[in-house]
Amino acid sequence: MPIKTHIDEQPSLNLTPMIDIVFLLIIFFMVGTKFSEIERKIGLELPSVNDPGTLSAAPEKKLVNVYHDGRIELDRSPVNLEQLTQGLAGARREYPKLGVLVRGDAESKYQNVASVLNACRQAGISKMAVSVKLEHTARLK
Repeated sequence: MPIKTHIDEQPSLNLTPMIDIVFLLIIFFMVGTKFSEIERKIGLELPSVNDPGTLSAAPEKKLVNVYHDGRIELDRSPVNLEQLTQGLAGARREYPKLGVLVRGDAESKYQNVASVLNACRQAGISKMAVSVKLEHTARLK
């Protein structure tokens, strides 16, 4: 078995590439800061608008509840048919692709649900849905 007579050198860590990267980052951020200062000093008057419109995405669907006693709620707020039409028309102006989900009580008159659907149509809503609950049958084959 050979015996080692000399001691191996300890590996050295070369910091030159890391220092180069740090200096490049410092230069990059200094130059970027300089450009943002120049942009702030530009004497530019931005135009103004009256109605900026909505910048957020349209809600999934408006929710209309019709209770068995004829009460109507639009997104948990009580309304009558005229207020429902106005509220949906206003929302449709902001979000043209707005949809409505109508939930009617099973014990309510069908006329109440039909009146709500007509109010939605008068408001210009074309995407309407009626919510139902599926019955679970005892015999599944």
